[in-house]
Amino acid sequence: MPSAVPLPTRRSFLCAAAVLLLPLPALAQEAPLELTPAEASARAKAGEVTLIDVRTPEEWRETGVAPGATRINLYQPEGPEGFAREVLKRVDGNRNAPIAVVCRTGNRSGQAQRILGALGFSRVYNVREGMSGSASGPGWVARGLPVEACKSC
Repeated sequence: MPSAVPLPTRRSFLCAAAVLLLPLPALAQEAPLELTPAEASARAKAGEVTLIDVRTPEEWRETGVAPGATRINLYQPEGPEGFAREVLKRVDGNRNAPIAVVCRTGNRSGQAQRILGALGFSRVYNVREGMSGSASGPGWVARGLPVEACKSC
C-alpha cells in the first residue's frame, strides 16, 4: 500500500504552484522591484537591504557568496512557507524590511520575490542578473563585485 503524503507537504506544493502559476494582478500593475548587482552590493554594504542568496550549497561553493549575504536555499523541505519562515527570522519578523534576493541567473530570485510578496513581504528586490549572469546582464561575478568563499556550505 503506498504511503500517504503528509498534508503539510501537499499544501506546500499547492501554495507554491499557486504563487508561481497564477497571475498576481497587484504585481502586474506595478513594476517588480529590481536591483543591479552593483546596486545590491552597495545597499547591502550600507545596511540598506538584507541580501539573501537563494541558491543551493553546491552553487555557493562554486562561485562564492556576496559578503554579508544570508544563505537560504529556496528549496526548503517545508516548501515556500519554510523558506518564508527562514527569511522572516533573518529580518527579525519585519515583513516590511527591504530584502534583495539573488540566485545564479535571476530566475529563482524572481520566484523567491513572488513567493515572499504573496506571503506579505512588501519590499523584496530581485537581483535579476544573478551571480553568474543572464540575458539581463553579466552578473555579480563577471562585474568583479566582491565574493567570499563559502567554507561552511
